Amino acid sequence: MPLFLDILWRETEGDPELRRRAFEGLKKYQWAKRPVPPPSAPVFAAAGNARLLRYGKANGRNPVVFVPSLINPPTVLDLSESRSMLRHMAAQGHDAYLVDWGTPAAEDSTLGLDGHVAERLVPMLAALPAPPLLVGYCLGGSLALGAAMLHPVRAIATIAAPWHFDGFPQADLDQIIGLWRGAKATCQRLGYVPMEVLQSGFWALDPARTIRKFAAFADTPHGTDDERAFLAVEDWANGGAHLTFAAGRDLFEAFYHGNISGSGEWTVRGHAVQIESLRCPGLSIRSATDRIVPAAAAPRLAEGRTLQMGHVGMIVGRRAPDLLWNPLSRWLSGHGG
Repeated sequence: MPLFLDILWRETEGDPELRRRAFEGLKKYQWAKRPVPPPSAPVFAAAGNARLLRYGKANGRNPVVFVPSLINPPTVLDLSESRSMLRHMAAQGHDAYLVDWGTPAAEDSTLGLDGHVAERLVPMLAALPAPPLLVGYCLGGSLALGAAMLHPVRAIATIAAPWHFDGFPQADLDQIIGLWRGAKATCQRLGYVPMEVLQSGFWALDPARTIRKFAAFADTPHGTDDERAFLAVEDWANGGAHLTFAAGRDLFEAFYHGNISGSGEWTVRGHAVQIESLRCPGLSIRSATDRIVPAAAAPRLAEGRTLQMGHVGMIVGRRAPDLLWNPLSRWLSGHGG
């Protein structure tokens, strides 16, 4: 909260009306009654603290596994009854599964990004009855590409996945890497990277937008689907487990600073993750208006599609079913899912 208030104060300097409305929106967010979350899906498999949740049912098709980012909870893919990509996919007949990375234990501090792939994701994929199709969102897309090097997959699709980190604006890279340098020593002592460190980095990328959305929320009619969606998205964005220290170090130093994924130097248990060697169909979905993962940073797979939607809006926005969910469902069906 202190960091958010500092951003609010700086971004509204000279605009008292925007400041007033942003405070109104913040107060409304804090006091609003939350909608009842959708019921939890059953656990199909587990590895460490990670779980594989099943939304679909056996139908003769290959399973489709959705892999979310390690940052923030997986619930963005199952936000509410009306804005759930997973429930939509199940309703379309897909045998859909969702990875829940869980909360790292103290002894997991040395588990890096490669360990999340090899020791968490791949063992759960191995429990499935057939080679899956993988759909990875954000950093989950990067991890899904790593898993495809270790385990047979039918096809793979990534959504807003960071891969070519030299595709980020240099100013954003400098800001993110500088944030890590300032936080690294504390994170190392803790053995993990607190969510607050990650959240401050996201806010810093576009602080004006952060304030404007709360100002706009002040005018959102009470009891509407838009109000419920805002509450669910903000609760998701402000929640989630911490990252292991090793995963944070890998993300900031090896990926953002070193671009080891984009240069083909990332290895998972001795296997080089070079996406040009993928032998399964691949689809890279990116957005020309994404500030978190710019389109230039997305992996270059056999097929590519570019949207005009925000990083989160493409998953839960009003137009998400028409522009992303349904086209992706058709693509998955066309490849055995």
